[in-house]
Amino acid sequence: MSTATTFTFEQIFNTAPDVQAIAPGRVNLLGEHTDYNDGFVLPTAIPQHTTVCLGTSSDDQFHIYSHDLEEQVNFSSRDPIPQGFSRYVIGCIRAIEEQGIVIPPLNIFVTSSVPIGSGLSSSAALEVAMLRALRSLLNLKIDDVQIAQFGQYAERTFAGVQCGIMDQMASSLADSEHLLFLDTRTLDRELLPFPEGSTFLVIDSGIPRTLAGSGYNQRRSECEEAARLLGVPALRDVQDVSAIAALPSPLQERARHVITENNRVLEARLGVSAQRFGQLMNASHASLRDDYDVSVEGLDMLVAILQETPGVLGARLTGAGFGGACVALIDSNAELKNAIQAVLDLYHNAGYTGKILVDRP
Repeated sequence: MSTATTFTFEQIFNTAPDVQAIAPGRVNLLGEHTDYNDGFVLPTAIPQHTTVCLGTSSDDQFHIYSHDLEEQVNFSSRDPIPQGFSRYVIGCIRAIEEQGIVIPPLNIFVTSSVPIGSGLSSSAALEVAMLRALRSLLNLKIDDVQIAQFGQYAERTFAGVQCGIMDQMASSLADSEHLLFLDTRTLDRELLPFPEGSTFLVIDSGIPRTLAGSGYNQRRSECEEAARLLGVPALRDVQDVSAIAALPSPLQERARHVITENNRVLEARLGVSAQRFGQLMNASHASLRDDYDVSVEGLDMLVAILQETPGVLGARLTGAGFGGACVALIDSNAELKNAIQAVLDLYHNAGYTGKILVDRP
């Protein structure tokens, strides 16, 4: 166990934790808003991660402490689920309890380096870390895919976000050295190398967002209605954009994004050059901005500045949008330190905040 984390747990609860588990955040390079349409995605894990420590409670309550928020929530199994960070933790507990498994009252300590509200799956990292800790504590016979499925169920049922499964699968199964190609319908997956000669950079736009308070659930509803009108189970089952010509607006635009985005992921999976991969990312952002309407002015400005920077092969928003972060594919042989600082300077001069979140060497 991490000495610093253990010491902090002991400070809060006056006892040592029994188990500790970690899970990474993720950044998605291609395949946005396709996962709840049974589509294809290409995320990778990031170095930042969430840590959860568990120990047996001395009373009949669960005690959840967030190191980063300096906030403690106490609840019993009879209490309604509160708002805030604890609903993700409690959702995971309830998801396991629904399997007939008894979970004793626990002391729960959470700390994370995954930025909140930046589109890097801080909630999925929390869910996966919590479920990994419960698996270790209770010797649960659940594998990494089931961890992801329980995490998705917890977020949808108890946090109110009708998410797909990409974030939880990436946090549970991806690593930071590969892209994870995932078919979100079948859960077939494979680890793929990054395009030769490339690496990536993640920059926070400084525009926070929350999925539960955004248009995320509305976009999902629009996609489901488009699929219903087209007579298919999900938009993943449509490959030709000519098939959507009769759909009304904005359903036609939503469907066009999903269809073209799936095609971009499938092309990238075949092994394209870094230059082509960057072009696919640029096209993805344009589609998210124009057809899916999930970008915002500051994100568009940051992405446009990056796309015009020598050595940057492509850039797009990442995560669900409505603020958050953008990801850039960069030439790993280029010296971009000064160029990226110039990007940030231009962005800051326009009145926005922003900073580098992930700088993968």
